[in-house]
Amino acid sequence: MMICPVCHKEMTEEDFGGVMVDICKSGCKGIWFDWCELVKLDEKNEGLGKALKEAIEYPRTNNEDRQQINCPKCDIPMHIHKYQSAKEINVDECYACGGFFLDSGELRNVRDNFMGEEEEREYCQKLLDDMPGFKEAQADSEKRKSRSDALMNLTRYVRLSYYMAGR
Repeated sequence: MMICPVCHKEMTEEDFGGVMVDICKSGCKGIWFDWCELVKLDEKNEGLGKALKEAIEYPRTNNEDRQQINCPKCDIPMHIHKYQSAKEINVDECYACGGFFLDSGELRNVRDNFMGEEEEREYCQKLLDDMPGFKEAQADSEKRKSRSDALMNLTRYVRLSYYMAGR
């Protein structure tokens, strides 16, 4: 038996087409995904069945002012962050067990905003470009690599491996 980390009601296990998840049906309608379950259902064409259809149709009732929740399995604070494959969608993740908790309506949002590989690369690059100090750090790293390559080239004659390579 799992207790919902948001409203503290009992969650029920449901089959989303081969993926068993826990839903807070009698409370906030949040969904718990064990490690690696969410990636099996984050695209529109994944999963099937009445339970999944109902969960996708639940209206979004996420309270933006909600306090940090504890993992229903590990009982440690979960981390709120953007879901890796859906731009701008916040999810709660347990870094200990790898589980995810999605508030009501977030599964639909994840599926509606799922990014393909190219779009994900572009989005990641945009995030990096907007990060303060990233471009400077990247330029510094490139300078250091160039200097390291030059030193390796300059000292190749004093390394024993240079003379042993031909044998």
